[in-house]
This record gives sequence, C-alpha cells and structure tokens, in this order.
Amino acid sequence: MAPVPSPGSIIVADWHRCKDSKEYFSKILHRKRRKNFGLLESPVMPPHLAVDTVHYKIFISGKSGVGKTSLAARLAGQNIPNMHYDTTGIETTVVYWPVKLRESGRVLFFRLQLWDCGENALRRFDHLLPACKEQVDAVLFLFSFTDRTSFDDLSNQIAKWTEPAVGRVVKLVVGTKFDLFMHHDVAERDVKDFQERERLPVLRMGGEVSDRLGDVAPLLNCLAEQLWHQDCLAAALASHHSQQEAVTLV
Repeated sequence: MAPVPSPGSIIVADWHRCKDSKEYFSKILHRKRRKNFGLLESPVMPPHLAVDTVHYKIFISGKSGVGKTSLAARLAGQNIPNMHYDTTGIETTVVYWPVKLRESGRVLFFRLQLWDCGENALRRFDHLLPACKEQVDAVLFLFSFTDRTSFDDLSNQIAKWTEPAVGRVVKLVVGTKFDLFMHHDVAERDVKDFQERERLPVLRMGGEVSDRLGDVAPLLNCLAEQLWHQDCLAAALASHHSQQEAVTLV
C-alpha cells in the first residue's frame, strides 16, 4: 500500500480562507450559497484565470442508514433529506472543489462525481456493484458514531475493495453523526485502534448543513490530496516503465 500523504503536504489545506482563492471559490457559489452542478455543467472562469479540471469518480460505501445520501448532499452544499429513505438505485452528485498545489502554486478544479447506491439495491441487483466499481478512483467507507454495527462492518466493506481486479483506489473512512455525542456507540479509542491497524484516514462529519466552506473543506481537501498523489504515483510508474522499454529496445 502506498504511503498516505500527510495533510497539507501536497495542497494548501486552508486555501479557501486565503484572499487569492476568493475568485475561484466564487465560481462554485451563487448568492453566497453553493451552486448545484448538473452532469454537463462546470464553473466558468475568465480567460486570464483559465483552470484545468480533473475528473474523478467516488463511490460512497456503507450500511443502510449511516448517512451516505446525507454526506453527498452535505459535500455538494445541498439540503439534507428530512426523512431517511433507502436509495433505490444509483444516485450521482457532482461536486466542484478548487485546490492550490503547494509546490507549483497551480490551481485545479476537482470534479468529484459521487456515486451513492442503497445497500438493499446492491443485494438485489448483481449488476449495480460492478457498475459502481468500474473506473472508480476513490471509495468513502462510512460508519455512524451512533451505530456500532456499522463500525464493526468496516472490515467487510474494505475487503470488497482490496481485490486485484479493483486496481488502485483511494480509500477514506468517514464517521457520520459525530455531533450526537450523547448517543455515541463507538469510542474514540476504537477509532484510533482501527486507524492504526488499517492505516486509513478517518474523518468525522456531523451537524446541520451550512454554507460555510470550512465545514466540508477538511474532507474534500483530504480526498483531493490523495487523488492527486495517486495520479502522480501512477504517472511516475508509467514513465519508469516507458524508460525501461526504451532501454530494452536499444
């Protein structure tokens, strides 16, 4: 397993707070609220601030009721459903997030297409999981701090995504409903032990959705950083193979 980059080592972690980021983040906002982007829509920048966009497919994995649909809505700045319902098929949500690379100062728009599929639908229809796995770049493994069984099920979830056929995939763990302290069924010690054992980042989400970018920045920045790191490793490996083939031909 490739080492996980330390937070802020590749991208500027708090760039959304910096003055030079305002014009970029303004393109994902409308009247100080997050814009909803359709599959064919994208932020429009002026010519003097042309920005490359990198595309990624993200699958949200977890037991029914842990908050997969709510997390997708939160990351996109959308309203969270008032009532829980099991997702009947595959739902996709597009999130745009600008980042600044620390070393080069280059700005990129990350286009994250979030795939959410209900647990019962995955069990009933065999073709849904292969469709979710096809060309996937990252998986968010969810558990709820108020549901111990969802935490105990993480190992089973992760095992499904460690097969050679899946290929290189970024893996993050997200604990939802972290704000419901009185109802916690998962201790911090258990989370720490899991993190040390699996060597996967564990992020925490909870509370009401707000328009503050800082509420989602830690997760989106962590995801963007690992995705870019993964692409850099793949590019370096491809370059190494090309050099070896050139030497062999000579």
